Amino acid sequence: KRRVWAFVMVLSWSRAVYVEFVRRADVATFIRCHINAFDYLGGVPRRCLYDNAKVVVLGRDDNGRSEWNQRFLDFALRIGFDIRLCRPYRAQTKGKVESGVKYVRRNFWPGVRFTDDADLDRQALGWCESVANVRVHGTTRQRPKQMLTKEHPHLSPLPEPGRLTPFLREDRKVGRDGYVQWDRSWYGVPWSWAAKTIQVALSTGMVEIWSGDQRVAVHPRAQRPGQRFTLPGQWKGLPNGDGGPRKEPLAVQVSTVEVERRSLDVYELLAAEGVR
Repeated sequence: KRRVWAFVMVLSWSRAVYVEFVRRADVATFIRCHINAFDYLGGVPRRCLYDNAKVVVLGRDDNGRSEWNQRFLDFALRIGFDIRLCRPYRAQTKGKVESGVKYVRRNFWPGVRFTDDADLDRQALGWCESVANVRVHGTTRQRPKQMLTKEHPHLSPLPEPGRLTPFLREDRKVGRDGYVQWDRSWYGVPWSWAAKTIQVALSTGMVEIWSGDQRVAVHPRAQRPGQRFTLPGQWKGLPNGDGGPRKEPLAVQVSTVEVERRSLDVYELLAAEGVR
């Protein structure tokens, strides 16, 4: 068993909903979900309302001013939306999305069966398309998908993909053994990258490892903690190697033998007596 989180975004006017399931509740994942949601919904709203999660705000100073999570704040400024916060301990302030989370939990989750993360997300999007966004909403008495077509002109377009790349990757240092640890599993890269800093990015069911504009390696995403993925030819070209991991020379311990020393007179005596 493992825990998964549901990311749910609801547009306030149309009630159009986007759902994605993730294994990590960190800033990089939170940002990636925003980009996917904005792409699905057709644009970026002017403002987004959040509770006081650490991925958005780290706390408040003595004057009550918000101390933002700097990476998420940079993302919001780059995308072009304002961050709004609920009053502490009053999550009901964003009741529309709280109701959306309950709707996902009660309508989608109980009957879902899936083989992996990608399969779960495909089903979640299918549910959004065929159920959540085409039903008659209980409050608006309208279908969210139809309302969304009227809301689109008020949404801003997403920036070019190149401007979003820095927010979709996480810095990691390659170990001396040529593996990158990410999400409790290990992913191999060419040995020449050992001890260097690279970036890890997720695509559908895959883990991509980059250095700037160069893609260093691609692996399937681990399905359980502790998995290790070796890149074909990972140690190719390693000095004094044969394409496999370099092995240290064996240390051989030689035991010493004490040899008894005798006087040469003993041997002369034995020879005189005919002893061979």
